[in-house]
Amino acid sequence: MENKNGNSSLKAIIAVLALLLVGSLIYIFKLTSDAKTLQTTIVTTNSEKDGVLKDLSDLKATYDAAIAKNTSMSDELIAERDKVVKLITELKSAKGDIASLSKYKTQFKALEEKMKALMQEVAVLKKDNQVLTTNLDSTKVVLEDSKKYNQVLVGQNEDLAKTVEKGSALTITNLKTASYKVRSSGKQIETDKASRTDMLKISFTIAENKIAKSGDKTYYVQVIDAKNNVLGYKTTISFGDTSLTYSFTTTVKYENKTVDVSEQLPGKDFAKGTYFVNVFDKGELVSKSSFSLR
Repeated sequence: MENKNGNSSLKAIIAVLALLLVGSLIYIFKLTSDAKTLQTTIVTTNSEKDGVLKDLSDLKATYDAAIAKNTSMSDELIAERDKVVKLITELKSAKGDIASLSKYKTQFKALEEKMKALMQEVAVLKKDNQVLTTNLDSTKVVLEDSKKYNQVLVGQNEDLAKTVEKGSALTITNLKTASYKVRSSGKQIETDKASRTDMLKISFTIAENKIAKSGDKTYYVQVIDAKNNVLGYKTTISFGDTSLTYSFTTTVKYENKTVDVSEQLPGKDFAKGTYFVNVFDKGELVSKSSFSLR
């Protein structure tokens, strides 16, 4: 009887131990399973964190490239890029829990959407700038063509002005000089002897010119004898850098028609030899001739 009771007690102890063992095994299995789940969760969370960091870095690179183009939106792009940089810094130092990661994912999505909107604006702005550049290039071509055309016109006008100036210049022809002996009665006797000469008569013709400016016209006449002396008044006048010593002046009322001019130059002790007569319009020599006295 005692033996039976002992066996029963032993069985009971074994049963309890078996139950405890099974319970321990179940608890150990649950702990192992929870550890694996936690490890998997941590690995997954870290992987997702790295993924978000990469996405944020790509987002920053996109902003950097857009900012480098130096558009009118650069300030706004820089502000958004700084937000991305701040989020990257926060994410790197954040706890790797699901709740925090979810928050950063949400912020990334918002920044990504903002980036897409800004990139669309940049694209539109770039297109508008291209159109504007094309228009400016076309305008520049038109302006260059106009400038060249104006230069041609200016050149033509200058040539025309020079042609008109040349065409309006008066022409002096038939410059002649005769020497005379003047008697006490006033009678003039032409001579070619220096010893008998006491007056020179100089004449020339101003040709007709319809486009010349009408009005009083003054000419400076210079007579140089065989000894290289200027006869007459010997007055010196300057025209810019040019100076002229002349014998006398003659003023003519010119009305675009042919005019004959004749002036007398009295003198004495005329030298033998060749004389030179020059007619100047201000400082410009317009006619010349020579004669001789024997």
